[in-house]
Amino acid sequence: MLTPDATTSDAVLVGDLRFHVLGCDGTYAGPGGACSGYLVTTDDVRIWIDAGPGTLSRVQHHVALADLSAVVISHEHPDHSGELPVLRNALRFLLGVEGMPVLTTPGTRRLVEALTGGAEPTFAWDMIGGGAERQIGSLRLRFTTTDHPVDTVAIRIDHPTGSVAYSADTGAGLDGRLLDPDGTGLDLLVVEASMGVHEEDVVQHLSARQAAQLAIDSGARSVLVTHVVPGADPEVRRQEVEDALVAAGSSIPVWSAATRQTRS
Repeated sequence: MLTPDATTSDAVLVGDLRFHVLGCDGTYAGPGGACSGYLVTTDDVRIWIDAGPGTLSRVQHHVALADLSAVVISHEHPDHSGELPVLRNALRFLLGVEGMPVLTTPGTRRLVEALTGGAEPTFAWDMIGGGAERQIGSLRLRFTTTDHPVDTVAIRIDHPTGSVAYSADTGAGLDGRLLDPDGTGLDLLVVEASMGVHEEDVVQHLSARQAAQLAIDSGARSVLVTHVVPGADPEVRRQEVEDALVAAGSSIPVWSAATRQTRS
């Protein structure tokens, strides 16, 4: 069962796994917002997933940078990776950290290496793609290629007590069944819903209707709507996803990531 975490206003509990929304604005951050970023924690693991602008400050409300178990970046676009060069500077020049595991795509690595003049040995790069799998403490991570202009991975995270999948950026070409390879469904699907219905298939992002279909296909038992662009109302988009699910005969609960963000 998913519940708000009583100790922090923004976390969602998925069994013994805590899911924090650090930022959820798509493309760029609106006033007071932050771009894509999430933190998954258990008793033994702290994984920062996507590091969009504004999330470096927010992640430190929950965990010291040196105490991160790993960083996972879905793709190279700056609204998902922009804090990586700054994280490297913090770890290298002030915190004295080497060997921070960074799981990401080759394109992200090339971009960060070019911007920093070399991120090793601060970062211990681990290249991932569709079909990859990693175990980090009690968490099993599995990666699926999405439908996006650059190499991008969706991420499924399984803990003995609960499961979460993050769609990252994707168009409608992502088969939701790939997020449920064992046929057990998902406790929580964190899914982008960037576009209005009239914009479907114009760019490789999802509308609310398409996000709802991904939730159904992946066997999601609850949904968190994210990556809503500035100027669009996140609550309207959440309602659109819920309405699309109801129209399809589903009563899956739907939340808005915007209402659960870590705030400074």
